[in-house]
Amino acid sequence: MIHFAFAGRCSTEDLQDPEASRNWQLTRARALIEPAGGQIVAEYFDIGHSRSLPWQRRPRANELLQALRDPNRGFDAVVIGEPQRTFYGNQFGNTFPVFVHFRIPLWVPEVGGPIDPDNEAHDLVMSVFGGMSKGERNRIKIRVRTAMGSQAQLQGRYLGGRPPYGYLIADAGPHPNPSKAAVGQRIHKLEPDPVAAPVVQRIFTMYVDGMSYSAIAALLTREGIPCPSAHDATRNPHRKKTAWQQGAVRAILLNPRYSGHEVWNKQRKEERLLDVGDVTLGHRTHMTHNPPDEWIHSIEPAHEAIISPDLFDAARIVRTQRARNQGRQERAGKRGGRPYTLRGRVRCSLCGRKMQPATIRSRVYYRCEFKEEEAALYPDLTHPRTVYLREDIVCQALDRWIARAFAPDRLSATIEALTHASAAASTAEPQTPEQTQARQAIKECERRLARYQAALDAGADPAVVTQWINEAQRDKDAAQKKVDAHPAVTRKKQSPLDARQIQQITESLGDIARASRSPPSKRRARSTTPWASLSTMKTQRGPRP
Repeated sequence: MIHFAFAGRCSTEDLQDPEASRNWQLTRARALIEPAGGQIVAEYFDIGHSRSLPWQRRPRANELLQALRDPNRGFDAVVIGEPQRTFYGNQFGNTFPVFVHFRIPLWVPEVGGPIDPDNEAHDLVMSVFGGMSKGERNRIKIRVRTAMGSQAQLQGRYLGGRPPYGYLIADAGPHPNPSKAAVGQRIHKLEPDPVAAPVVQRIFTMYVDGMSYSAIAALLTREGIPCPSAHDATRNPHRKKTAWQQGAVRAILLNPRYSGHEVWNKQRKEERLLDVGDVTLGHRTHMTHNPPDEWIHSIEPAHEAIISPDLFDAARIVRTQRARNQGRQERAGKRGGRPYTLRGRVRCSLCGRKMQPATIRSRVYYRCEFKEEEAALYPDLTHPRTVYLREDIVCQALDRWIARAFAPDRLSATIEALTHASAAASTAEPQTPEQTQARQAIKECERRLARYQAALDAGADPAVVTQWINEAQRDKDAAQKKVDAHPAVTRKKQSPLDARQIQQITESLGDIARASRSPPSKRRARSTTPWASLSTMKTQRGPRP
């Protein structure tokens, strides 16, 4: 007797009955293996997971893949009930080699038995079924979206979802589909909320009269009017209910449904690769906002309007004009320009990277942001999410240091130190072509490790990802050995500055110590500070002090 493991899948998006789906797939699998003396001893059936997910990201299918590695797995072969339910796109080509490696036959009804890895016809049949599965899913998506779009545009049908603030959901009669109406399903529509609808009218009126988002939100909060999340707390358990927010006011002013027309397709589901470096991990679905020109509006009014179309258009014109004026102000500010004197000269002492300048509340800061994906590259590094450093504090310390270094009694020692530093900087880091290639390989391995860590955090199979991590670490260690093995090679840069040239540059800057002790208010700009002027030595093949 041959012991089999049964693999199957059922999605609940199209209202499938999981038990019925499992039963008919199991019946087909048994009809295939029982004449050959087969018996199912284990089941791996996924419920509620899309066929587009690879096997590694389906819980039960991934358990089956892990069971293949166990010599005491308890079964000799695997059987599936329908390939279109189990394989999608090129998943068969990415999964079947695992079965071949562990010498586990895969039985499929459409093949009439086990798949022969050396049979081109079998491989072609399974590839065709994977393509059919992908095509079926795409056709369903197109049909559903087209039908919903026409219902919203031609019939003004309310297609579900949370009603906008100011409206309630009301009954609109039996469902037009007789089969659905027979089981009691009904359609719905929007009707104004007698409590919240007047607030929406006030918001539009105040905005057109010149009030900003923040002013409107502050006024409504002071008057004690519940914000949208507090007004409908049962549908907003995840939101704060303390006060009105600018975003809530803006969302109301942007919603064309208040003018009485139904609007659909404001958002869509978008599938994005989980890892662009490894497409076999599949996609992750994200909700994405569509641009307004892709929204579908009902041709005729679909429900009672809270505001008139003229008032909505007036608010849109005001919003456009304000955005245009704000853009002019921002462009004018950019033309003025704020000098960041230490740009490119400040590094984080924790990670060694350059800190980026930013203006926060009229002060200049240099900050180092350490993102989650970067933390995977440096697991032993303790680094805050963001490190800030004020420019004025650093500038004052630099002024004091330069005043001491260029004082008359220490000027000769400073020039001598700059001469030695210029000579040391004229020699490049010893590096052979082999070392350069090996260092690039190390960086690529670090990127791979970061991607694998992200895949692990996203829910990929730990055992599989651990293998990938070990392989990348082995490649990194091999590249590091190449870096350490090759002898050093030196290359000459341009001629360094000598003591006489540095003396001339110092004299051209004037009394540096005296300028450093002068108050900042007497300087024309930060870019004219002594230490900023000293940076010209770098452009003349010399180091910065």
